[in-house]
Amino acid sequence: MQHVKRGVRGGGRDRINAKKSIRQQRRAPRDYSKYTHRLSLFTHPPIDEVSLEEFELFAVDRLRALKCIETAKVRWPKRGEEYDKAIRVALRDNIPLSTNVDAETAYDERRKDHVSHYILRLAYCKSEDLRRWFLTNECDMFRYRFDQEDGDSVNTFLTLNNLSYAPISHSDKESRAQKLASCGYTNNIDKVMRTDYYQVAFEEAGELVKSRRVYVEGGFAYVPKGDIISIIVGAFRAKLSAALTATSKALPSLEEDTRLLPMLTNLSKQYLGSDYGNSGNKAIETITAAAVHQLAPESFPLCMRHSHDHLMQHHHLKHGARMQYGLFLKGIGLTLEEALLFWRSEFGKSMSMDKFEKNHAYNIRHNYGKEGKRTDYTPYSCMKIIMSNPPGTGDAHGCPFRHFDQGELRLRLMSYKVPPKGISEIMKLVSDQHYQLACVRYFEVTHGDDLHGAMALQHPNQYFQKSREVRTGDKMDVEGVKKEAAPGPAASTAAPAAAAPSPAKMDTDGHNSDDDLMAAMDAME
Repeated sequence: MQHVKRGVRGGGRDRINAKKSIRQQRRAPRDYSKYTHRLSLFTHPPIDEVSLEEFELFAVDRLRALKCIETAKVRWPKRGEEYDKAIRVALRDNIPLSTNVDAETAYDERRKDHVSHYILRLAYCKSEDLRRWFLTNECDMFRYRFDQEDGDSVNTFLTLNNLSYAPISHSDKESRAQKLASCGYTNNIDKVMRTDYYQVAFEEAGELVKSRRVYVEGGFAYVPKGDIISIIVGAFRAKLSAALTATSKALPSLEEDTRLLPMLTNLSKQYLGSDYGNSGNKAIETITAAAVHQLAPESFPLCMRHSHDHLMQHHHLKHGARMQYGLFLKGIGLTLEEALLFWRSEFGKSMSMDKFEKNHAYNIRHNYGKEGKRTDYTPYSCMKIIMSNPPGTGDAHGCPFRHFDQGELRLRLMSYKVPPKGISEIMKLVSDQHYQLACVRYFEVTHGDDLHGAMALQHPNQYFQKSREVRTGDKMDVEGVKKEAAPGPAASTAAPAAAAPSPAKMDTDGHNSDDDLMAAMDAME
């Protein structure tokens, strides 16, 4: 495997540059016979040279697509047009398998699909829960892709993979039309003649026969295309399940590879969005200490609004909330000078200025990288907040959807004028432990804006950024640049804006040793 030192971290522009770099690195001749069809059952592992840069980029792109599929199933359990649109966009942006493209593009897309599947197979084979998650979402991805193929493409796929599901001829279908129409629930002869049917061995269609959804004759079931998908997905599931078990047994042989094992270990825990750090981060608006009080009810997610309200009421926050809320404010564009002014004005209502400077000013400068290790600390992601220690008495950190009891959460939503229907929908998502989707629904009912294109919120600062886009009308392009309409018909101009999501930012703490120091200083209060 080729070693590439440079990783795939950074903003949207770095992501595009990484993809260009990968295309430029590809010098080996393409073996077009390896990928003769867009779909694959992934029965043969890739034998290819893969750079570490490709390894990380491919894995993260596929993981992002699978997570979008998981979210779409929760948001639209009855599937439908919105579900299809969300999956189509997720696959197009991350793991495309295009039609009507040149041979080189088709090869590169299919190779990425092949390689990325096997990388995640390595990452998700280590426990029963990980295997179940990967298996379920890979099957859903395969099902969606298979459903998009036309009849000729499906027949070619079945032939290439030695699947003995032969399509019946038009004359055979016509002679059995009345019998085929009598099976199923909404069939009629016209619909039968417009549908592709496949001849499947009786024993392979047991569930369909049991439910009397198919016509059986001479030891064969005549299965419409909509149901043949279930049979083929079942075969795909069985093969992948067995392969994941085999891979888990072989995984210890990778323990000596110090390049790959850390990547594989972290993939299942990885946060995939922007870190909202200071590097290249520009806010849509200028954020001042005075503006925070207006922005909190307008654009803060529930977790940060809770911290802000607690601060306004008690003029003090404990260490966990100060870290969570303080880094959030830093991420939305509050400068160090404005942060000191903001915290001083609130804490000064409950303590002397000397005590504030002695016990708290250092912590604030530390978060901005001006003290201690001088590290540019980044705001906490949703997953980090959800998985953190639950708040105790007097604490104001954590995720309200995860850590509030349902009665308290319902009262809080009512106090924020959330409509009763919206509260019921949010509480249902919370009951099902879909905390981030509950936050998405909270955004939608408080902003009157559908986030189905964004799928799920993964970061409090992402919530704030999208809220300001709705409130101000400014939008971000794929590189995190604010789009501004030009005064005339000429080309539009663009100004720097918030950093775009990076493809592979690990959600690591980075606060350990210096956090202990700051926590010890809290005890002096």
